[in-house]
Amino acid sequence: MNTISYVGKHALTQTVSRHIHRDWELIYCTDGSGEMIFEDRTLRYGAGDVVVIPPMLPHANVSAEGFANIHINLRDAALTGAEPLIVRADSNGFLLDAFTAAFYYYSESGTGHALLPVYGQLVAAFLTQYRPGRRHSDTVQQIEDDILQHYPDCAYDLNAYLNTLPFNTEYLKKMFKRETGLTPLQYLTEKRLENAASTLSTYCGKANISETARLCGFDDPLYFSRLFKRKYGASPRNYVPEASSPDPDGSKIMV
Repeated sequence: MNTISYVGKHALTQTVSRHIHRDWELIYCTDGSGEMIFEDRTLRYGAGDVVVIPPMLPHANVSAEGFANIHINLRDAALTGAEPLIVRADSNGFLLDAFTAAFYYYSESGTGHALLPVYGQLVAAFLTQYRPGRRHSDTVQQIEDDILQHYPDCAYDLNAYLNTLPFNTEYLKKMFKRETGLTPLQYLTEKRLENAASTLSTYCGKANISETARLCGFDDPLYFSRLFKRKYGASPRNYVPEASSPDPDGSKIMV
């Protein structure tokens, strides 16, 4: 999940012709402003905005003054919705830092690609947290946000966090499951396993399983391996991800 398939950068540009992507496209405007033109709408954006575009949606990017951006393609992104949108919530610059690091590690010819799964998960988590029109009640959203922020940390104590909220813990678990379909623990485990699958896909069967487990929030590699096999049908060592496209921006199709 949330696999970075491509990261690019536009210097000052005025037009990107109409095209589509097989993956989600996330465009962080680093400078200038412009309009993202779709078949049925136009979205205006400026510096600090992120344009979130679902797969296979034709669009063009135009600007009178010019724009600069960093754009990421995410395969199997944990994002919802079939409509494009603008996310405006990066006043602290954290999301820009994530986009910048993803571009650096994608462009690096050395071992930096091993870190891309981390940034894919991080960017998806940011956009899930800040996108308009949240799907859940404030309390459930608060729990989800805390899990998304801390799930890679082995030391994260979900029950301790739930006990800080002004509700009975069992009531919170039932509320969370009613709105998301999973208990908080199940949701935490799913996020950790998805992160592990992305990490393992980068190493192509050569990853250290104990280290992968630790980096993805599991302090017991045997327990991690058992859960991973139950979800993906193969042990972490034998996991074979879907082959990636040989074209570095192979999801881009001019239309």
